[in-house]
Amino acid sequence: MKPALAEPVATLPLGEGLAYEPKFDGHRMLIFKIDGSAVLQARSGRIVTTAFPDLAEASLALPDGTVVDGEAVVWTGGRIDFAAVQRRAAATAARAGLLARRLPASYAAFDLLWERGEDLRPAPYERRRERLSALLAPLGPPLQPVPMTTDPRLAATWFETLPEAGIEGLVVKHLARPYRPGARDWRKLRHTEVHDAAVTGFTGPPARPAALVLVLPDDDTPVVSSPLPPALRSRAGQLLSGRTAEHPEGAPRTATAIGIGEVPYRAVEPGLLAEVERGTTRHTAVTVHRLRDDLINQV
Repeated sequence: MKPALAEPVATLPLGEGLAYEPKFDGHRMLIFKIDGSAVLQARSGRIVTTAFPDLAEASLALPDGTVVDGEAVVWTGGRIDFAAVQRRAAATAARAGLLARRLPASYAAFDLLWERGEDLRPAPYERRRERLSALLAPLGPPLQPVPMTTDPRLAATWFETLPEAGIEGLVVKHLARPYRPGARDWRKLRHTEVHDAAVTGFTGPPARPAALVLVLPDDDTPVVSSPLPPALRSRAGQLLSGRTAEHPEGAPRTATAIGIGEVPYRAVEPGLLAEVERGTTRHTAVTVHRLRDDLINQV
């Protein structure tokens, strides 16, 4: 199932009939509870159930025939830790249990698509939100609805104060609109377009990579950055040394490069972050500003 998407905006949308939610930069995830089993699906369609055994177990408390949309997040030191949740998402089945214990995930739910076999996607957001809150209230953590307000003044306060917790923006929805899979009906406002991305691979020679392959917040589909400047090529070579992952059998890994299409790349072990900026001209380009090595030794 394709999730609904959000269009970036430069200012806070105002008007009648709008709802505001804090934007959690985690791992976008749909939870399906079907025939007594839980299935977790990433935005790309990839099934990530085995990577998040803690959330899969918690989801068994949902009634059959239920689908929830939200973000898997990991909190460390009172802040959302994007690198940690990407480590969770990339975990093998053998390592997923250990990471679940050391980096437990929470699920920030923001929409209810089905409940007990009833398709709620045609229903207005206001009704879906009421049903979501009623469904999750008795369950508690780690499945919780994100905060929501219809007061733009409170939303503006959230926008100014919540970055301390690692929440970098707001999502704005129309109370009366249905859930439209794949459509950009929602709006998202960030403090800055510079944010963290997980480094999952590189193109070019290992000692001086030409570009990085990145996973951005809200999306687990790898994309290729713009070409790295010389200084960053050297730095990337140093940090990625010894971190190349084993190549899987079968087709080579590929990622989307702007203006080129799918290109092969070499994968690396998770744990390295890049500060990136998404800019839009004719196409969306991802520019790497800085590499962060403070998480290299994290579990």
